[in-house]
Amino acid sequence: MAVEVGIVGLQNAGKTTLFNALTQVGAGVSGKEHVGMAPIADDRLPQLAEVVKAKKITPAAIRVVDVPGTGAQLLGNLRQVDALLAVLDIWSGTRDPAADLETLRLELLVADRDHVERRLERVQKQAKSGDAGLRAEVAELERVLTHLDGGRPLSEYETALPPELEPLTTKPLVEIRNGPAGVDVKLEAELAELPPEEASEFREGPSALEDVARRVFEAAGLLTFFTAGEKETRAWTLQRGRSALEAAASIHSDIAQGFIRAEVIRWEDLVAAGSHAEAAKRGLQRLEGKTYVVEDGDVLNIRFNV
Repeated sequence: MAVEVGIVGLQNAGKTTLFNALTQVGAGVSGKEHVGMAPIADDRLPQLAEVVKAKKITPAAIRVVDVPGTGAQLLGNLRQVDALLAVLDIWSGTRDPAADLETLRLELLVADRDHVERRLERVQKQAKSGDAGLRAEVAELERVLTHLDGGRPLSEYETALPPELEPLTTKPLVEIRNGPAGVDVKLEAELAELPPEEASEFREGPSALEDVARRVFEAAGLLTFFTAGEKETRAWTLQRGRSALEAAASIHSDIAQGFIRAEVIRWEDLVAAGSHAEAAKRGLQRLEGKTYVVEDGDVLNIRFNV
């Protein structure tokens, strides 16, 4: 499944403009939820594609969700995302970004309180059956609710949360200060509509959106691995610390089910060698099993039985 990020922000902060800059969907401010895919630029990908003469190049992508507001019900649509982008207005000169960020944190906390309270009401009714497990969950949810009533996010909860909860205040929160002194979201949205070569002429350096993607990767603990073949060379996202088997599953469930072994080579070693065959000849390629922990920049070739 694709990595997901949700965009949050106060009214007129530039949430939908950032959404359009990232996804190039061209969504309007319509009061509706927007969903799109944001490709992640990676200089390593075209180098690998050149080595294997790939007919198709597919960058890694992040699924982006933009909700129209900050109410508990709307924010609830972001409970399954991996990270949150908090858009803060520094372009108008009328807002205090630090105060706005605290307001957003409070909105997330209130949404979590609503979420926990609703869960508690349901479990309390079910626990009347006398089930010991449900009664234990009621007690834990009451402690969680007390924690939230103290104004503290669930990232600061001292013990494990009930697994049924999908809290917002445990998610990484990446600040995006929208304005010329930060990320000029309006400019990036306009440049995103131009061909890459033409857009680069208007920038003094790399796209600010590349820095946004980097910060999301760092906050959510993500890495990029590659598959490099003549038919397609592709970048994939994966949580740090995950195994070769989990990487295989992110490609296709059938590959994970029939996993035999993974041929692993560092991307720079493959580029330097000029081919898979030469890399193997130089001893740069190795065989790894299901439990191998994938590293950023690994090129994987998964051998499997259908």
